[in-house]
Amino acid sequence: MNKPRNQSHKGTNVKMGFDTKMIDVPIHQIIPLKLMTSLIRTSAKYVQIVASVREIGIIEPPVVSRDAKIKNRFILLDGHLRVEALKDLGMDEVTCLLSTDDESFTYNRHISRLSTIQEHRMIVKAVERGVSESRIAKALNLDVANIVRKRNLLEGICEEAADLLKDKVVSGGVFPILRRMKPFRQIEMAGLMNDSGIYSISYAEAFYAATPKNQLVESDKPKKVKGLNEDQMARMEHEMANLQREYRLIEENYGTDVLNLTIAKTYLVSLLGNVRVVRYLAQHHPEILTQFQKITEITSLSIKAAMA
Repeated sequence: MNKPRNQSHKGTNVKMGFDTKMIDVPIHQIIPLKLMTSLIRTSAKYVQIVASVREIGIIEPPVVSRDAKIKNRFILLDGHLRVEALKDLGMDEVTCLLSTDDESFTYNRHISRLSTIQEHRMIVKAVERGVSESRIAKALNLDVANIVRKRNLLEGICEEAADLLKDKVVSGGVFPILRRMKPFRQIEMAGLMNDSGIYSISYAEAFYAATPKNQLVESDKPKKVKGLNEDQMARMEHEMANLQREYRLIEENYGTDVLNLTIAKTYLVSLLGNVRVVRYLAQHHPEILTQFQKITEITSLSIKAAMA
């Protein structure tokens, strides 16, 4: 669960994102932002959540904000399936985390699925509360060995890498690959996964294949990757090193390049607002006019565009 943000720093007031205490809210006072369709209610995920809530209760509280227009009404920002499961189970009240801002856009956009690490932490919380792994397995319709793997997900994973992946839907098979690497390499891999938006096992295996032995936990043992021989892995290491150097160079210059491009774009917009200038360029330098117009039409200055 997210911790409340700091209230102040060196005399500067910072608005807290959440109330310091959770509140019990009658379910009939909670207004969902998403419609529960019959397709969702019959999905395996929803059935699993209902079974989990029935067996071990709510571990991760829903997030609500107060309705600014109607007293004693709350807007549900996160936890639609959990709240719906409580309704189906005949519950009248739920303990919620209260957001002090209307952050529905943030929650709807970024917490639509339970991340792998969030699921791990929920299982750890349940075990700490005394819920047995067999009971959790029954609630989630999984075998006990699967629950144990999920509970031990972050063993051997450095805190910084886990933090980078905490809200991402990462394939569970990525973490055994990740823990074969030393901490600084884990951080590099997590960062590259975030940059590319790819969290698959095959991507992790390719990264592992391109990792030098001295950056692996068991650096004295031969590195084995299915379908690749030593020469192929050596070439991948070399290519990955070159790619990372180029990427770091782009990152170092990115801020300055964006600033220069923003200034140039602003100037060109002003310049092309002059009819006489446009007429002159159209008559004598049409190719330059075309490029100037393309620059003024740029709407995104992302790092992906810079690498293109």
